[in-house]
Amino acid sequence: MLGLQKFLFVHVLACLGRLAHGSDIIDGEKAPENSMQYMASVQNNKSQHVCGGFLITEDFVVSAAHCDKYNPTYVVLGNHNLKNGNHQKIKIENKTIHENYQQIGQGNDIMLIKLPEKVKLGHGVEIIQIPNVEINLKENQVCQVAGWGTTKTHGKPADELRVVNVSVINPRVCEEQWPGLPANVICAGGYETTKGFCQGDSGGPLLCDGLAVGVVSFNYKENCSYPDKPNIYTDISKYRQWIDGIVKSRKYEE
Repeated sequence: MLGLQKFLFVHVLACLGRLAHGSDIIDGEKAPENSMQYMASVQNNKSQHVCGGFLITEDFVVSAAHCDKYNPTYVVLGNHNLKNGNHQKIKIENKTIHENYQQIGQGNDIMLIKLPEKVKLGHGVEIIQIPNVEINLKENQVCQVAGWGTTKTHGKPADELRVVNVSVINPRVCEEQWPGLPANVICAGGYETTKGFCQGDSGGPLLCDGLAVGVVSFNYKENCSYPDKPNIYTDISKYRQWIDGIVKSRKYEE
């Protein structure tokens, strides 16, 4: 029995060692103009896009915890094309990583980004709602994932926001493909399909029925031609209490 446990532990570590951060959009299309106005480009000091995110209140953006390692300093809102157009470029006031996050692949891959002041809604900037209670998505339910990034393995990042439909995968099937899968995740796309996300744009939303229900977390290796490994998202509904606590405490401090 101990030998089996040791084997499973080593197998899980081997799988985790082949994780890759998400989420350049694969086999998708340009997002329609004036859609998805909650999307945020999380950028570093060099004005380079390092991760995605999405606006949930006038002064909070959700992204992935592992994006913090890229030292993000700005959030850009208000335009699908990162090279052209009018943007609101806002310096990040502070970041809150979930206290139980350790590393990608072990769960709790979620981060809240606080903006120094409330942004003006309208003119290309809107809020996306998140679930009020825990949700249970249906197998094969069609959702969407959006982000800026390459459209093929080791390709160049896209300047314009892209979006693709992905189907929700049964958790049991996902667990079979990902032994040691962390809790509080959603699996959608990247399995028995060419559609999903890839490297370069983690933190973007999984969108189902008009709600942002997931945060892009990781996939398998850096293969955007998709092996049979589902794409993994952090389940936002499992963190609603954590999010509300931070948002309310920050507003109280103001």
